[in-house]
Amino acid sequence: MQKAISLLGSTGSIGRQTLEVSELLSLRVLALSAEKNIDLLEKQTRKFRPAVAAVYDEASARDFKVRVRDLDVRVVSGKGGLIEAATVDSVDTVVAAVVGTAGLLPTLAAVDLGRRIALANKETLVCAGDIVMKRSLERNAMIIPVDSEHSALFQCLAGQTNKIKRLILTASGGPFRGKSRAELINATPDMALRHPNWSMGKKVTVDSATMMNKGLEVIEAMHLFGVQPDKIEVIVHQESIIHSMVEYTDSSVLAQLAIPDMRLPIQYALTYPDRATSLTASLNFTQHASLNFEHPDFDTFPCLGIAFETAGISGTACAVMNAANEAAVELFLSGRLSFYGISDSIRAALDNIKNIKDPSLGDIIAGGEDARKFVRIKSR
Repeated sequence: MQKAISLLGSTGSIGRQTLEVSELLSLRVLALSAEKNIDLLEKQTRKFRPAVAAVYDEASARDFKVRVRDLDVRVVSGKGGLIEAATVDSVDTVVAAVVGTAGLLPTLAAVDLGRRIALANKETLVCAGDIVMKRSLERNAMIIPVDSEHSALFQCLAGQTNKIKRLILTASGGPFRGKSRAELINATPDMALRHPNWSMGKKVTVDSATMMNKGLEVIEAMHLFGVQPDKIEVIVHQESIIHSMVEYTDSSVLAQLAIPDMRLPIQYALTYPDRATSLTASLNFTQHASLNFEHPDFDTFPCLGIAFETAGISGTACAVMNAANEAAVELFLSGRLSFYGISDSIRAALDNIKNIKDPSLGDIIAGGEDARKFVRIKSR
């Protein structure tokens, strides 16, 4: 039987590449979603003919419904629309590629149905990892990471999570690798968006520039693989050929290597435990004869240190940190906050917003909203 997917965040970088992979694998696409890029969503809808198309922005959803009135597609909107897209009938795998905490509730809804989750949304586990992982076990919903680093760890571990000595997350260093703090005081959004290796959305690319992206990955790995932060190490590997490594208790190290291409981990999440011919080119070792590694600079990139600190705190702290970062990056991209204003804003939010131990899902969502408001008011 032909496999079917629901794709949350189809107009973003991961979403567009997921559709490339879906064509290659001849998958049915039963649901698509976008925030408000209805021009691209319309093209995707006409090509893939999903049963459901969700547009998060209400006004854009109304416009989109008029545009596709000739098609047999149900147009839904808002948070409820995302949940409907995530739970549409006959779906085997939900690809969660919505950026930010908007992906949390629809992912949980799909987990409750026991769907396989191809997880490309870091924030879901960063904010509510304990709740999501517990519920996935209860509902027998497999969560397979799409991030290249976590996909690499998943492949290297092959279920042997009780033999871990270290998880080693590699980081490209982003556009500011090798720069000093003094050189980055006046860093602009344009500078931060020039990633040397990966083509990603703006928010994720800025997170790479601050290294918060890697900090979020530390927390995500902690939940995915059941380890504490002191068993996770970040190492800068500028070539992005080794996507991450596992050191086992016997000191053996396994690494997953490939050229930088997000279509490969996307495809693996969709085909696991099988492998199929992919769109990714083969790795030519003679063209990559030298691989380099260095320790991250925690002074120049304070967001990484903040994430490590917060990872060890249970409660709503990670949700506050994540939401404060989302708000701060938004302000930075609009020119209303400096580069180091991002880390300063996150630190201030953590210092000023009470951490709630053993939180409910409502506490987590409320903590995130409080953090966003705090950062936006502080920046005025």
